[in-house]
Amino acid sequence: MTKERKEIKETKLWHSLLVFAFLLGSLTWTIVFLGQSPHVPLFASGMFAATIAIYFLNYTWEELQESIFESIKISLIAVLILITVGMLIGTWMISGVVPSMIYYGMLIINPQYFLISALLLCSIAALGTGSSWSTMATVGVALMGISEGLGIPAEMTAGAVISGAYFGDKLSPLSDTSNLSCACVGSDLIQHIKHMQWSSVPTYLICIVAFLILGFRVAPSGDGDLASINSILSTINGAFTLSPFFLLVPVGVIGMVLFQVPAVPGMFIGALAGGILAVGIQGAPVGDVLSVMLDGFVLETGHEFVDSLLSRGGMNGMMSTVLMIMCAMTLGGILEKTGMVDVITQKILSVAKSVGDMTAAVVFSCVFVNAVAPEQYLSLILPGNMFAQAYRDRGIHPVNLSRTLQDAGVVTSALIPWNTCGAFLMAALGVAPWVYVPYAFFNILSPLMSILYGYMGWTMLPYNPDEDPRIKKA
Repeated sequence: MTKERKEIKETKLWHSLLVFAFLLGSLTWTIVFLGQSPHVPLFASGMFAATIAIYFLNYTWEELQESIFESIKISLIAVLILITVGMLIGTWMISGVVPSMIYYGMLIINPQYFLISALLLCSIAALGTGSSWSTMATVGVALMGISEGLGIPAEMTAGAVISGAYFGDKLSPLSDTSNLSCACVGSDLIQHIKHMQWSSVPTYLICIVAFLILGFRVAPSGDGDLASINSILSTINGAFTLSPFFLLVPVGVIGMVLFQVPAVPGMFIGALAGGILAVGIQGAPVGDVLSVMLDGFVLETGHEFVDSLLSRGGMNGMMSTVLMIMCAMTLGGILEKTGMVDVITQKILSVAKSVGDMTAAVVFSCVFVNAVAPEQYLSLILPGNMFAQAYRDRGIHPVNLSRTLQDAGVVTSALIPWNTCGAFLMAALGVAPWVYVPYAFFNILSPLMSILYGYMGWTMLPYNPDEDPRIKKA
């Protein structure tokens, strides 16, 4: 005799608020007061949400488990990229690629203009490739090393790298998030990119001024600093065979991304190129290269700073980040299945009256989804689907929505430690989000700029489906 299936009950606002209160409370207690990582409270919040779903909403564990699997499936590409980046960083260390980038970068870059240089370099790379992740995993890693050698605070450099990479990614027609934002709401890609410049370019100009000022304030000076830099340079030069030709390896990886080679095989080819250089130029045994790809590179020169700077990488070095993604997506899958996110966003939509209110509601929803269903693609898909028809019904052009999705959904993903983007950056750049957040100016200002434009009515196009055949009819 089979057990009769209970009817699933409607998710109420109090169900959602109870779960989110548990999530915020457990994360705050664990991270702020205990100084521990967010892994356990994220998983515990998932189990708490499952308890609510099973005992109050009549879901079965099997149904929730299936949704968890689907949620984790979405994040697997991020996991594969993380693993590949771990191998790439390891072989680029042992081969002398990253040491060469750091060495020559320290020779030619003026410390006072380093932060603005980092911003511009990452902007150009991401604009050309359409990939913020690839830019930060290649150019960004080298810039982090150069900054430490020059004595520039790592958190400021990370802020410049992230700001530049996300600006270039947003305005690139090759960007997957730009194309996804348009697909979710039915706006034209070229029109979307042109419209996005109105909010992104002023924000970027503010970033340029901010990083110029910071660069002059924090740049080291004096004989003591010069002696320290010379010591670092001589140690790196003594530990590796260096050559500017090694820079062709990261240029090649960026070139592959530019020509639409997928990130995982492109970066793996870059890792293999590093391994070949390690064996052929540095004289490393093949077994050592394989070990570095798994466990990371460890340098032992006796110079404490250089050793810590260049001892990085490996697949195992990414496992803590992978685990955090798995824990976060467990929670996200349950929230998606039970509609706990939808309940809150629909409540927001019910009180949004003006264009400014609608814009603020989208921004809040994107940030909210990035925090509780921690994957940047979901922060575009869920709010995009929920608000697309509401925008049309209220006479607001869909291109305003696609712009806001990127202004809020894409950029704020980097600010949340357990989001796939924040976790990736913490592993790749070696700086925790809660440290670099104050300096990720573009990522902080973009959603605020979008809200300002909404309330002021600046560049907020009206919607008339008969005037533009490129806009898909709802």
